[in-house]
Amino acid sequence: MKKIIFSAVWILSSFTAVLAQDARAKNVLDQVSKKYRSYTTIKADFTVDAKNQQANINDSQSGTLYVQPKTNKFKIVLEGQELLSDGKTQWTYLKEDKEVQVSQPSGADALNPARIFTIYEKGFKYLYEGESKSNGRSFYTIDLTPTDSKSSIYKIRLKIDKLTKFINSALIFDKNGNRYTYSIKSYTPNVKVSDSFFTFDAKKHPGVEVVDLR
Repeated sequence: MKKIIFSAVWILSSFTAVLAQDARAKNVLDQVSKKYRSYTTIKADFTVDAKNQQANINDSQSGTLYVQPKTNKFKIVLEGQELLSDGKTQWTYLKEDKEVQVSQPSGADALNPARIFTIYEKGFKYLYEGESKSNGRSFYTIDLTPTDSKSSIYKIRLKIDKLTKFINSALIFDKNGNRYTYSIKSYTPNVKVSDSFFTFDAKKHPGVEVVDLR
């Protein structure tokens, strides 16, 4: 009987600890969201590393992200490729192929760097994992797990700067053994850009084939 009571107390205390971690994770993420949404525009330089040991994949690429938190407009500039969205339409510009693909924005695309700042807000459970230090800076670590069991992603680990409340990195684990690490190298808030900056103007790109996938 004592063992049963002890087990029940242990389970209850563990459950309470998890709830406390969830509350702390939510508090940190709410601060991140508040800071992010306080800016009109954010420019972020980042790198993305893709690894899969079984498939012998080890790639790295640098890019720049421009995003307007209040409008969901964004522009991602990568080597040989640009991804733009005005919130209603999305353009994928493949420079070498001289092709631009037109589609509707997909809010389910967790690998889109523009979603790193708000990915936890829908479709994920979160758990506070602790703090760490690196190069004199302190970071929170929070793990996200999708509520949809059919998701190809099974975990995302966020590393958040304790002082600035900016996301420093996001490590994405998928069920195929792939690991994607998005590392934010620098932030520049309130960069002035026009609305046309987030759209693709075919007239300014003569010879580019437009493929409408909508």
